[in-house]
Amino acid sequence: MIKVVKFGGSSLADASQFKKVYDIVGSDPDRRYIINSAPGKRFKDDTKITDLLILAYSNRKSDHFNHIFTQITDRFNEIINELSLDFSLDDEFDQIKNDIMNGAGFDYTVSRGEYLNGKILAYYLGYDFIDPKDVIRVDINGNYDAYRTDPLLSKELKKHDYAVIPGFYGYKNDHSHTIQAFSRGGSDVTGSIVSKCIHAKLYENWTDVNGFLIADPRIVDKPQSIRIITYKELRELSYMGASVLHENSIFPVRSQGIPINIKNTNQPDDPGTLIVETTAHKPEHILTGIAGKKDFTTVMIEKDMMNSEIGFGRKVLQVFEEEKLSFEHMPSGIDTMTIVVNTKEFIKKEQSVLSGLHRAVNPDHIELESDLSLIAIVGRGMKDGRGTAARVFNALAKKNINIKMIDQGSSELNIIVGVRNIYFDDAIRAIYDEFITNDD
Repeated sequence: MIKVVKFGGSSLADASQFKKVYDIVGSDPDRRYIINSAPGKRFKDDTKITDLLILAYSNRKSDHFNHIFTQITDRFNEIINELSLDFSLDDEFDQIKNDIMNGAGFDYTVSRGEYLNGKILAYYLGYDFIDPKDVIRVDINGNYDAYRTDPLLSKELKKHDYAVIPGFYGYKNDHSHTIQAFSRGGSDVTGSIVSKCIHAKLYENWTDVNGFLIADPRIVDKPQSIRIITYKELRELSYMGASVLHENSIFPVRSQGIPINIKNTNQPDDPGTLIVETTAHKPEHILTGIAGKKDFTTVMIEKDMMNSEIGFGRKVLQVFEEEKLSFEHMPSGIDTMTIVVNTKEFIKKEQSVLSGLHRAVNPDHIELESDLSLIAIVGRGMKDGRGTAARVFNALAKKNINIKMIDQGSSELNIIVGVRNIYFDDAIRAIYDEFITNDD
């Protein structure tokens, strides 16, 4: 059974974490392909290597550049020295420094943290090193190009029984021969792509928490972890702000039915969270997870008999499309249609949208309401549970929190509620207590 294993920045932040990774990899010979991130924070006020590289890039033409770059090389040399490795990155440091000073791009610069850390990890584990620039193609928008990547990567992986592949970047899928990075958190995506191309039985994603938590621990004190979650549930929660796993990393493994196991590098014996396509396991609670985002605006359009006006909805959405604005949700009534949009993006084009709506559909009235938070209550158990929405309303009512909006998907997998930003944390805690604390 082949396992692909990804270690995040916290798991590879310093030499002591490298030793934990060594023990984890060595304890299971099926862990044959390792994806690494750049070194993360070693302590609360520390700086991630990727952030130092961004700073170096911003100061590449200033007197501060050499000082910043020395901080970067010192971090890597500290890991090498504390692991007592007979290994040097001096040639790579010189090359990268010259490249940045001579006009190397932003994506190249920020990807060097993964590249250098991968070099160390491969030497430390005794694994082969595969540079993603040779086998992974990324489009200009930071998306994985499966058509060009899969044949290259599959062929290369077959040449190596054990290998380390840095995450986060590849080559542009054109003829420019330049590094193109995935979006931030893209090492998760690399691990998923490798899992797909090697036909792995399991993709392990090691981080610094015991799996996927039911709610944000910054809001709920010591929330329970989720033992099994489906791809669909994870997608809903990731989109609404849950951040353990990069949301785009789901798609390559989902196409192959490969499960993902989120595990804690600092507590390797904890089972973590298993992410699967579907499961017959009965959920522990009706809810799988709670997540949310702040700062949305509702655009409520009123017009008598709009439901009988053919093309009304299309005309409304076309106005937002022409302004290059996406919408989050679209609850409606007989004579009302509401568009929920991101406030930051909407505010820049507010008046253009309003005038466009008047021209397109001649509404009776348009009302804007901002300062809105959206909270997603997600769970496959909701489909067979009764009174879920009533329990949500009751939990919020007990805390004197008024619901400004509600939207439930036809799949019965989630309920979205809108509340004032000021009540965001209290609402999440109230829902958690109702469905998790009170169930135990």
